[in-house]
Amino acid sequence: MAELAPYLTLEHPIRFAHRGSRVLWPENTLTAFQGAVDLGYHYIETDVRITRDRVVVVFHDATLERTTNGVGRVADWLWEDLQHLDAGWTHGADEGYPFRGTGVGISRLDEVFATYPDVRFNLDLKGRHLEWPVWEVIKAAGREDTTLIGSFIDHRAAKFRRVSNGRVATAAGPSAVLGMWAASRRGRSLTHPADAYQVPFDNPWLRIDRTYVEAIHRAGVQVHCWTVNEAADMRRLLELGVDGIVTDRPDVLNDVLAGAG
Repeated sequence: MAELAPYLTLEHPIRFAHRGSRVLWPENTLTAFQGAVDLGYHYIETDVRITRDRVVVVFHDATLERTTNGVGRVADWLWEDLQHLDAGWTHGADEGYPFRGTGVGISRLDEVFATYPDVRFNLDLKGRHLEWPVWEVIKAAGREDTTLIGSFIDHRAAKFRRVSNGRVATAAGPSAVLGMWAASRRGRSLTHPADAYQVPFDNPWLRIDRTYVEAIHRAGVQVHCWTVNEAADMRRLLELGVDGIVTDRPDVLNDVLAGAG
């Protein structure tokens, strides 16, 4: 395998806490990130969006209703107002919403970087016009080697590579993921400027098997699978040689890796 981007070198296999954890804590909050850190996680996957006044915030959905007590689109709110919402509002319905009113809020990306200087973040670009603002936050924080950028929209990741001049690790977009899979069926591999292929483990149209993993490895990059929450699936993927697991159950993944020695 070719020389890896610095971002990818801290551990192997890489344990990614998906949004900190959607299951254990309110997702994409400092509470969730701290929970993952307390479990020994050095890599956290999260999402970023931009407010009306162009503040980059850590948030998944385009709208606020699913996870907060706010309404409407994130992009229509000013940061001054958004920071007062309760991001623990809807978590844990079966337990009586234990995080409501406990101070769990939405965070700015620069705040997250400052709070966790030793954590490596995998950022999913959600929404339009994020490439320059996210790059500016990364650059100002000196996080070029501890951030990886991905997107489900091909041109967003490509644009980020251009604006950052390739100084930040990136994941392949959907077109490249599918192209590599098709090439692997013919015993081939493809070159791509991305540093990792991050792929769904349970897509019936894109089977993760040893042929696909080996094709990606021949290209000199890693393969990470999301979102894997069952121990049996984690073990199967690790046996295939995947380099990282993205999970809502960081506790379960720790147990699986401890059992595997």
